Amino acid sequence: MLPLMTPATPGEPAPPPAGPATAPAGETAGSAKAGSAKAGSASGTAAGEKAATAGETAGSATAGSAAAAAAATAVETADSASEKAASERAGGETAEPARQRDPYVDFLRAFSLLIVVLWHWAFTILEWGPDGPHATSPLGFTRGLWLATWLLQVMPLFFFVGGFVHLITWDAAQKRGVRIGQFVWRRMRQLLVPAGTVLIVWIALGSLIGTYFNLQGYGQVVKLIVSPLWFLGVYLGLIMLLPISLWLHRKAGVLVLVWLGGGAMLVDVLRFHDGLVDLAWLNMVLVWGLCHQAGFFYQRMVDAPRHNDWAFLWTGLFGLVGLVGSGLYPGSMVGVPGERFSNVGPPTFIVVALLLFQIGVVELLRPRMQVLLERRRWKRANTLINDFALPLYLVHTTGMALFLFLVWLTFGLEMQERANVDAGWWLTRPLAIIGPLVCTIPVLWLFRWLQRRGPWRRRGQPSAVKHGKESETAIAS
Repeated sequence: MLPLMTPATPGEPAPPPAGPATAPAGETAGSAKAGSAKAGSASGTAAGEKAATAGETAGSATAGSAAAAAAATAVETADSASEKAASERAGGETAEPARQRDPYVDFLRAFSLLIVVLWHWAFTILEWGPDGPHATSPLGFTRGLWLATWLLQVMPLFFFVGGFVHLITWDAAQKRGVRIGQFVWRRMRQLLVPAGTVLIVWIALGSLIGTYFNLQGYGQVVKLIVSPLWFLGVYLGLIMLLPISLWLHRKAGVLVLVWLGGGAMLVDVLRFHDGLVDLAWLNMVLVWGLCHQAGFFYQRMVDAPRHNDWAFLWTGLFGLVGLVGSGLYPGSMVGVPGERFSNVGPPTFIVVALLLFQIGVVELLRPRMQVLLERRRWKRANTLINDFALPLYLVHTTGMALFLFLVWLTFGLEMQERANVDAGWWLTRPLAIIGPLVCTIPVLWLFRWLQRRGPWRRRGQPSAVKHGKESETAIAS
């Protein structure tokens, strides 16, 4: 099952579009690949639209999160206007214009979380045992389906994009005099408040429902519902480590990736050869930290010639085939009941190969996607999914639980027997998405109401959602 899986900080800018900061939108000097990738966004009209909508959009999948909020953009815009006015009064010199968002970065982050949500709704199979429900997936019953996880296990990609946005927003925040401690705390707070609310509510609600209906195993139910929060726990850890990772990036550059990859491989050797099983949890920092640290080099990858993207794709693909074909690692990039171990819980070295493969894929898709994301409908869709992706991720299992509970009350749904994964089961997958979606909508509405008017918004702070901007809990950076 894919990992049952981030907010921006007020006063921080949105991620810039791919390409050097001094180059016009749609151009990258000396790079044929980047130039073709941004050809669709070079017009003055498109640049104007992007500047007018800067800050509207905020990047995983079960599998895995995780951009700047409108409140951040609003503060940045206000600061920029103040600086401009002051400089004009001083001698007519204007401040440097605010950077525009990269819609493809926003798309990748939001799309990653949506993949996880749809996977959970469509492919989660619950089996009720004496201690409560246990989740599995058709990966254990469908031959060859594990190959799809090489694309659908998107958590490495989410951490990678998050690393890029963290670097960009910290650079801008530092220029405004923000200290690293403030920067880290703001980002942590914007994750802790909504995630903590979901956790506390379900602990209380699960106990109440379990007692009233005299249900056995309700603790396991709550565990499954809040299990996506593991991803946020990892992301919070990476945010806490930002002072160290940024310092290492300045001092050692790409060597940090070599050290993290080598450390992850050494952990696997000690785990599988010497039986030091508990040491495997160190890879939660080494492997996911490598994915995040690699994001610091995102701009260089974008600016590099197109054949570099093919090099990433083929290197990652050959690595996956070799490590899986050798029998050292399972083929699935998500946990499958009955396998020797999971490649992601805790992660193994093969995730490094998966990251390289996915970087190659998304960079090869960049030119076409950037053209599409300049179109009006695509731009609106991108704005919408970025505005709702993280809130949807946080409550999608709540909606699924409500749906199954209603089905149980209405039809007496039994889950003691294993589902028969046949052609009929596959044909009902659209219904398996629609039901939880309908039940998630009111929960999502309540979540958004709390963002606009509830205790999550600090006193005196205008509601970003109300003004059509991205909320504080929109996808993280």
